[in-house]
Amino acid sequence: MTETPAVASDAIRPFAAAIPDADIDDLKSRLARTRWPDRETVADWSQGVRLEHARRLIRYWEHDYDWRRLEAALNRYPQFLTRIDGLDIHFIHVASSHPNAMPLILTHGWPGSVLDFLRLIGPLTDPVAHGGRAADAFDVVIPSLPGFAWSGKPTSTGWNVERIARAWAELMRRLGYTRWAAQGGDWGSVVTTALANLRPDGLLGIHLNTPYAFPETIPENLSPEEQHAVDTLALYGGPLGGSNHLQGTRPQTPGFALADSPAGQAAWIYEKFQSKTDNRGLAEDAIDLDTILDTISLYWFTNTAASSARIYWENRAATMAGPTLTLPVAVTVFPKDIPVLPRTWIEDKYTDLIHYAEADEGGHFAALEQPDILVDEIRAGLRPLRAPRTGR
Repeated sequence: MTETPAVASDAIRPFAAAIPDADIDDLKSRLARTRWPDRETVADWSQGVRLEHARRLIRYWEHDYDWRRLEAALNRYPQFLTRIDGLDIHFIHVASSHPNAMPLILTHGWPGSVLDFLRLIGPLTDPVAHGGRAADAFDVVIPSLPGFAWSGKPTSTGWNVERIARAWAELMRRLGYTRWAAQGGDWGSVVTTALANLRPDGLLGIHLNTPYAFPETIPENLSPEEQHAVDTLALYGGPLGGSNHLQGTRPQTPGFALADSPAGQAAWIYEKFQSKTDNRGLAEDAIDLDTILDTISLYWFTNTAASSARIYWENRAATMAGPTLTLPVAVTVFPKDIPVLPRTWIEDKYTDLIHYAEADEGGHFAALEQPDILVDEIRAGLRPLRAPRTGR
């Protein structure tokens, strides 16, 4: 990793990823010496990652995966560090060549990173080259959450989503933007929702692909769509909630194991992609194996298993209800997201819903699974913010 020395407390410093060869060699050595657990005693994924799939994943990581390919792809985009609220924030910043482009801050979740959005940068910043209209161009700002990738790792408590939202507002101010929008899914949606609730100067509206809009109290009489939302929430918090529960209560404990074992880190993340993507039986049906390993490798090389997990602990009192928002909100629901919310609850929670759509395919990790659909939805969803609105 390389960066130029800071010249002022609010300086924006160029950054490039550069993992040492020794770290790559160490990874391969550790993978070669993996000590495997016993095989699961069931014929499905109900006990977690299946041994045969873990072996295949680790074999590919050791022998075929190329980190330098990903590093070069990432470094083709301008990256920076800037210190906000005492912490270095890493971000990608790509300005569009089209005039009047709308500034847009994109926020990832867990187990995500700025890598989630790499395939969105070109279509968002240069829509004409990707079948779109110049009028839909964006400047994109893609920060790494605190404790993730190359952003600083907090050494004290307090970095909840509200504090992150304030940092994002400062980042956009520091970049000189006075009118801008925000987008996110997973924890990125929680941060983006917090931004909309904060209503910082300049924020025009938001787009979410993971709406947090459950009622504060679940009604007794539910429509089929509302019952499905309740059922998927139970699945999310129950059989699929093991990693979330542990990271929300004891993030440091898995951090020890995952910091020492790349195979453990791989299984921890792979299981999440397996359980929450729109796949035909395996995560790599929805997200190709190299892309999955890009994410796993980034967490490994930056040693952020524990620091990233703490976002669950910092926000452990949060619920799936979220605040009622009066700022303009656009929502795209992906059918295999977990949980999946009905339009009725979304309309109740977001009083200025400027766009609602249901995608034909895709799961929780929309930016990785269906980048083309997400690009189209961001364009359509935020298009009303480009024109003056009356009666608001």
